This record gives sequence, C-alpha cells and structure tokens, in this order.
Amino acid sequence: MKRVVVGSLIGAVLGAASAQKVETPVAIGIAVAQTSNVSLFGQEQVAGARLAEKLINARGGIGGTPIRLVYQDAAGDENSAINAFQNLITKERVVGIVGPTLSQQAFAADPIAERAKIPVLGPSNTAKGIPQIGNYIARVSAPVTVIAPAALKQALKLDPKIKRVAVMYAQNDAFSVSETGIFQDTIKAQGLTVATVQKSQTTDTDFTTQVTAVLNAKADLVVISALAADGGNIIKQLRQLGYKGLIVGGNGFNTTNLFPVCQKDCDGLLVAQAYSPLQSGATNQVFVKEYRALYKKDPPQFAAQAYAGVQVFADALRVIDRKKKLAQWDLGDLRAALNKQILAGKYNTPLGELRFDKEGEINQKEFFVAQVRMKDAKTGSFVFVK
Repeated sequence: MKRVVVGSLIGAVLGAASAQKVETPVAIGIAVAQTSNVSLFGQEQVAGARLAEKLINARGGIGGTPIRLVYQDAAGDENSAINAFQNLITKERVVGIVGPTLSQQAFAADPIAERAKIPVLGPSNTAKGIPQIGNYIARVSAPVTVIAPAALKQALKLDPKIKRVAVMYAQNDAFSVSETGIFQDTIKAQGLTVATVQKSQTTDTDFTTQVTAVLNAKADLVVISALAADGGNIIKQLRQLGYKGLIVGGNGFNTTNLFPVCQKDCDGLLVAQAYSPLQSGATNQVFVKEYRALYKKDPPQFAAQAYAGVQVFADALRVIDRKKKLAQWDLGDLRAALNKQILAGKYNTPLGELRFDKEGEINQKEFFVAQVRMKDAKTGSFVFVK
C-alpha cells in the first residue's frame, strides 16, 4: 500500500484545477538542478529534456498539439525543490513534472505534487521508498537495489583477490545513504570484509582524514556513494595519497561532468549504469544520433533518463488524446487520467522497454557496467564492460 507523506507546506498549493481547462501548448514541468554543485547532473537532464521536446514536436506533438517544457531551477536543496514544484503546479499549471534531481529533494517535494494530484516522474531518484511516497509518484530511474551490486560484482571479476573493502559515503544525502546500505549488504553477501566506513558531506572538499583511514585499513577496493563534485575530489585525493586499487562509484558518478573534477585520476573507475549509447533499440539509436548532432558528444545516463521522462508523459498523453482531445479536458481531470495512463502503458525509450508496476516503480530490462577511460586531463569516456 502506498504511504502518503504530508508536510506543513502542502495545503497551500491546492487549487481549483478541476475547473480549469487545459491550455495549449501542453505544459510539462522540468524541475531539476540548474544551479549548485548538483547542476553537474541537472545540466545533462536539461539537455535530454530539450531534445525530447524538439523531437516530439517535430513529429506532431500530441495529435497536432505541441508540448511546452517549463523549467524551474530545483538547485540542490529541499527548499528549492519545494519552491520549484509549487511554481509549476500553481502558476504554470503543468500537467505533470519531471524531477527533481536528487532523492533527498524528492522526499521533500513529491508530497506536494501528491497532495495536489500532479503526476511526477523522477528522472534520477533511485533511493529506496520513492514510489511509495504516493499514488502520483513514479520514476524512470531504476532503484539503487538493482543498480548498485552490478559494479561491485564486476570489480570482483577484474580482481578476484579482493578481500577488504573500504566504504565511503555522503551522510547528508538521502540517496548516498540509501545506496551505501545496498553496497554494504552486497559486500557482506559476497563474503568480503568491510574494512572501514568513512562518512563525509557533499559540501566537503578536503577528504584527507577519510582517505588516510582507508589507507590504514589496507583496503583492496574502495566503494563510494557521493555526488559528482565531492565524489570526484574523493577519487583525486585517494590517488594523490597513494591508493592503487580499484574504485567503484555509485550512481552519482554517472556523468561526464565528473571528468574535469578528478581528471586523470578518474581512469579505471567502475560505475553501474541504467543506460548505454550502445543499447540496440531503434528509439535509442535515434536519440543517440540526434544528441550527437546537437551536443557533439554521446548522451550520458542523466540525459537519457530525463528524455525518457518527457517521452513517457507524451506517449501517455497521446493515448488520452485519441479518446478525447486534450483541449476539451479540465486540468485536474487530465492530470488524474494521465497518472492512470502512465502506469498502464508500455514505452520504448532510450533506456529500452519500460513499464511501471502499480506503485509507480520502473520495470527496466537492461543494465550495464562501465569503466572510465581518460583521454587527457579533462576528457574521457565510459567504456562498457561485460
């Protein structure tokens, strides 16, 4: 059964949407991090969403009606995400929201959308419990319980002699806390020893104390759950202080924006991913071609997931539009119908075929593990391994 979380700010955002007609173009909200250190992810999400809008409208939109993406900066904190959601719901009158970037923000902002009955698709909210926030909350990002173990198992393939594992994580980030729990359970399930557990903050820049503890623990492998900015600095300082072994990074490392942070020291990092440009589906091949043409590089996971979020909204709206034109709907009724259709549909996205269970949890078939290979001090690529 869904658990609905209600905060003190939620009641103020309830409006009379059921009496308002749907405006055209159809507005879909994008509430991701455009500022703060989390913008390393948000920049890629904006890029993916903009490409989705371009391609969807080039193909006729929703039965001839274009979509319009409305952006609100959710930054990297809970209050910014709450404000972004409130603006999209009450001022912009969107039919649904793709966002926010962080799981910690989702736990704060999603209840507002739930109370107002606005469908939300989390593009990168992988922590345990996100879909259970409410009936209107779903995600196109595979949960950490599915993703995290894959990279650890790949590290054991590369070095079967690994016995002692150091764990590092950002204790002020809900996703990192959730992910490190999965990592630590997987380490123990593989018969390995957790040699040390080191905590930090996403705002930290000096990790000398934690890295020294890792070195003193004589770890064969380091597993890190953090965001790109702090995580990249952890990797850099591990290498600078003499750590030579394999490093596994969590979902926060799934961005090429990591490379300018840890630079040459990123080389060899293992990361499990929910997306690959090599995925063979026709939808992904079009996405990769168009993304390369527009941005001159391969699409990263965060861009693909944001694209998928917009696509799911558009595909579900098309089904509804074929039964009753969108302009004839009251906004509140359309939001409810859209939420129902999202959960009922099947979607061929750049991530592969997606479905949702009754709680809004994603069912995704394909996952990957990549190893970073740096070309020079600031540029590199994710090379997929088997």
